[in-house]
Amino acid sequence: MFRRRAAAPPPDAVTTSDRGGLAVSAPPPSPAGSVPAAAAGLPGEGNQDALAHLSAEEQAEARHDERLLRAAQRGELASFNALVGRHERAVYAVCLRILRDVPSAEDATQDTFIKAWQAVAGFRGGMVRPWLLRIATNRCYDVIRARGRRPADSLDAETFEVEPSWTSQTPAGEDPETFATRAELSARLERALASLPDDQRTTIVLADVQGYGYEDVATITGVAVGTVKSRVSRARARLRDALRDDPACAELLARYGRLSDSA
Repeated sequence: MFRRRAAAPPPDAVTTSDRGGLAVSAPPPSPAGSVPAAAAGLPGEGNQDALAHLSAEEQAEARHDERLLRAAQRGELASFNALVGRHERAVYAVCLRILRDVPSAEDATQDTFIKAWQAVAGFRGGMVRPWLLRIATNRCYDVIRARGRRPADSLDAETFEVEPSWTSQTPAGEDPETFATRAELSARLERALASLPDDQRTTIVLADVQGYGYEDVATITGVAVGTVKSRVSRARARLRDALRDDPACAELLARYGRLSDSA
């Protein structure tokens, strides 16, 4: 899915599986017998309210996560590794856009699943992916604090597989000029995103790139819903201002609109 660091992992760690994804290679967590499913607050038979806002397909996915999580709480390593496979791409996408650095995002993703595995027996409620993303965002903030500055490295020279809403991946049948215009526009949008303060960038990545609702973003980031709305509003305003003040970006947007209309 993405490149991993070559350094040997600690004994209690997540490693690369034979199929290329992350996999836990560690002793099982504490037995979860003392954490009944109902007490864990998982979104199953007794927790329908947690799924009420989801589509039928999303509810089915959440219940599958629930079954895997319950099995992992009983110490079943394969079930936790299945959760890793289902969510590692989303975790990595968030880490990459917060940290703006591929190696750091890879490390933060691995650390997220190490911490999740260590904490799985104590999981007490909510959806699995927001729980993982909260661990991930906290880890990213730790990295940023350790750097002592907001990272400003460009992603232009990096190769990664995350596909944002303003994707530069070529759909079938797209002509080269449209693709080139969209790729350049994507790069400028990425630079505008990188200019945001850390809290605003994290919130806008979760809300507008990853598509989470305000309540889920509040759960992931550990702040009030009103704070999430305020950060999203300020981040969108900053992005609009940054793009509006860039004449080249305005021309790219106009050109892309013309090419799309003529397609």
